[in-house]
Amino acid sequence: MGISKRKMRARHNLDNMRKICRDPILLTTIIFLIITLSIFIIYPLYSVLKVSFIENGGFSLSAYEQTLKDIDFRQTLVNTLVLGVTVGILSTIIGFIFAYADAYLKSHFKRLFKVVSILPIVSPPFVLALSAIMLFGQFGIITRQLLGITDANIYGFKGIVMVQTMTFFPVAYLLLIGLLKKIDPSLEEAARSMGSSRWKTFTTITVPLMLPGLANAFLLTFIEVVADFSNPMVIGGNFSTLATKIYMQAIGNYDMRGGAAIAVVLLTLSVLLFVVEKFWIEKKSYVTVTGKAARERELITENRIVWPVDIVCLLIAVFVISFYVLVPLGGVFKVMGIDYTLTLDHFKYVFNLGIKPLRDTTLLSIYATPITGVLGMIIAFLIVRKKFIGRSFIEFTSLLAMAVPGTVLGLGYVNAYNTKPLVLTGTAFIIVIAFIVRSLPVGVRSGIASLQQIDPAIEEAAQDLGANSTKIFTSVTLPLIKSAFFSGLVYTFVRSMTAVSAVIFLVTPKYQLLTASILSQVDNGRFGVASAFSTVLIVIVLIAIGLMYFVLNKFGVSKNDDSLL
Repeated sequence: MGISKRKMRARHNLDNMRKICRDPILLTTIIFLIITLSIFIIYPLYSVLKVSFIENGGFSLSAYEQTLKDIDFRQTLVNTLVLGVTVGILSTIIGFIFAYADAYLKSHFKRLFKVVSILPIVSPPFVLALSAIMLFGQFGIITRQLLGITDANIYGFKGIVMVQTMTFFPVAYLLLIGLLKKIDPSLEEAARSMGSSRWKTFTTITVPLMLPGLANAFLLTFIEVVADFSNPMVIGGNFSTLATKIYMQAIGNYDMRGGAAIAVVLLTLSVLLFVVEKFWIEKKSYVTVTGKAARERELITENRIVWPVDIVCLLIAVFVISFYVLVPLGGVFKVMGIDYTLTLDHFKYVFNLGIKPLRDTTLLSIYATPITGVLGMIIAFLIVRKKFIGRSFIEFTSLLAMAVPGTVLGLGYVNAYNTKPLVLTGTAFIIVIAFIVRSLPVGVRSGIASLQQIDPAIEEAAQDLGANSTKIFTSVTLPLIKSAFFSGLVYTFVRSMTAVSAVIFLVTPKYQLLTASILSQVDNGRFGVASAFSTVLIVIVLIAIGLMYFVLNKFGVSKNDDSLL
């Protein structure tokens, strides 16, 4: 029986491949994608493994032996895991509270909460760390000016936990809000009609239904935290993490093998968590059993429930917004915390001496944006609508970049493309590729989600009328998933403008990036210039998003669409 099933499956796969071969453009696209993903995702990761295992032309485990014996590495590994668990739990709890207030309550501040959830996405990841130093550092506004504390120390574990929680809880919020809205309200209403209290309904129905989603949010946040390079670099002090350790080992100590060995440890941890999140927890979602809610939920209006949740969310929102408000203020004061004389010198520096990173970052992000958008939709179309040999490889590899920490990918690019046959280090091309690879998974996921909601009969009708795969994709599929397509464009541009970890190894005097320039200014203690750079970067991103939404409106796509930022 098992043999006959395998034969039928093999025959079915062969029939599918024959259909693919009769469409030369489709076949060429599949081959192109397999080769491209292999070169720019698999090969760099292989190069990191190769460097870590090869010594004097032969196989060696000496890099791992030295790394594992290193007390500092073991402490760094513990630091990373403790940080990941702590921030993951805090971010998931806060994200759930915000999502619950949005989906279940007639909240008084929904618009404000949505703004707070978007702010970390449109700003560099280390902006909050910069603000934390200016607020709670040795010369901080709160610590020195308001409280008179002269020996304040924001650096280290507590500082990283604070800024990473504020940075990553929107990740949990955006995931959980979608799941909460999918819960059929009739389940909870049935419990209420049988005499169950609000609290009993919440603990026995809502929370159990959300457990897989909460676990998913925790794991996604955990992956983001352990892969984060910039926040620990800015505010970590003596508290090192694996992501910063890779950079310091490879660039600071010029030990590429040692850096590669640490990178493999971090990569293994991230990929394992990614596989658990994608192939186990995602399939355990109970929320989707009932499908989309049959009708709108009646929002809770009882003040004894709404106001306590609103106050908690409001306090967090005001706390986060105060950090962002401090960024432009830091750019107009002479020396934040010491001399509050108003000045435009920091912005003059940005627009005189700092114009090159501004121009380079914007242009390279513009180059990467349409390529990523189109690639994401093509890959999503092939995964959902076509069956062929190599389909699983394309799906897994295109989503793998979501799990690969930026520092690992950046180190892989340096190792892979520093020698023949592909010498790309120091070129604009490799930076654009890094932008594309880092943003591609979101575009693919968004495209897959949109395509799964569209009846394939529409495309089959076009095929029956004689249209080939290219015509079907451009004339039928793409217009139907334009929301996901434009969502990918917006996300790619924003992610590219604010990228740090993946490109920190790739920046050269010829091609400079804003985020690297900001990190350099922070490292030199020039917080005013760093704030001015960050302000300009945020403004550019917001203007670009506004222009994209204007274009979307012309194409009939509402900015309120769930797939958009």
